[in-house]
Amino acid sequence: MTPPPATAIRELLAGAGALDAAGIDAFISEHQFPLVEGPRVTFVWRGEADAVRLQHWVFGLESSNPFERVAGSDLWWISVELRLRSRVEYKFLVESGDRSELVGDPLNPHVAHDPFGANSVVHTDGYEEPDWIVPHEEARKGEIVEHHVESRALGGTRTVHVYRPARFRTLRGYPLLIAHDGRDYLRFSAMQSVLDNLIHRLEIPPMIVAFVDPGDRLVEYADDPRHAAFLATELLPMLQRTYTISERTAARGLLGASFGAVASLSCAWRYPGLFGRLFLQSGSFAFTDIGESRRGPAFEPVVRFVNAFRDAPGLPVEKTYVSCGIYESLIYENRSIVPVLQETGMGVRFEERRDGHNWENWRDGMRNGLTWLFPGPLWLVYE
Repeated sequence: MTPPPATAIRELLAGAGALDAAGIDAFISEHQFPLVEGPRVTFVWRGEADAVRLQHWVFGLESSNPFERVAGSDLWWISVELRLRSRVEYKFLVESGDRSELVGDPLNPHVAHDPFGANSVVHTDGYEEPDWIVPHEEARKGEIVEHHVESRALGGTRTVHVYRPARFRTLRGYPLLIAHDGRDYLRFSAMQSVLDNLIHRLEIPPMIVAFVDPGDRLVEYADDPRHAAFLATELLPMLQRTYTISERTAARGLLGASFGAVASLSCAWRYPGLFGRLFLQSGSFAFTDIGESRRGPAFEPVVRFVNAFRDAPGLPVEKTYVSCGIYESLIYENRSIVPVLQETGMGVRFEERRDGHNWENWRDGMRNGLTWLFPGPLWLVYE
């Protein structure tokens, strides 16, 4: 059943018989869109069209929902129920004749970017954007340094961007985090500001973060032994020579989202004891208990790896932080891998957020994951 519209729309519809362009103009100028009332969200679009549909990325709900048109006008609306404290990305599908176009919500200034473009964003009541994702005037800024690493394992040269904290000292042993899909973390998850702020707030220690990027992502990140060898036998030694990385296993970690989480777990599993921390976000941990996976050909090596890992996980690291959005299709796989990790004896923390498979979901989980895996002086005192 379609939820009732927001109060503002109900009041508008009550007087729709006298509705004209000036009335619609006034209605739009007097409100912020979408209209949010607790868990109810009402989307509005204005324009001539044959049909308008709401396209969203909430797994478990109908992904394409038709708007209703206010009779005798060019105003369209739809109401949906979302849970409190949710963050949802969406677009409008506008159909006119033979033409269909996906567009952002022109009445909503809130936009999220990713490698494929941009989506409009709605927050239900209770969601708060973290204050540590924007540059803080008192936080000293770290530096991003570009390196070119020759790789026999992968063949050719790989570019790696390294975050060096403010007041970097060559004689100090720093914790290290290697982040997959590095440029995307920097562009779409505000990673440099996150690191600057959390270090400034003493929530994590000054640390080195190496941002790596793949060639063929779906190949290299799907349990490719060449990629694991690059990280373990080529990149890590280079970083240790250049940045005086701490010798403690507990001070070295791997980070990744989606296929990047698979690559992180795969590397730690292939080189047990080399890294002590895993930060796995919305991992594409497809597996089969019986029969074949329905995830498609790109997932076949992932399924083989995750099945093998579930059979013999060993103890690849000491602590793992796992997170996933409840609006992702991968929530089942992430919930399923947590007990496998726990049974190894490692420390495991699992958190879910009311969000989807996107970079701002992963951004919003950065503080909880980093401070648990690499606690700074503030957490060491108060925990």
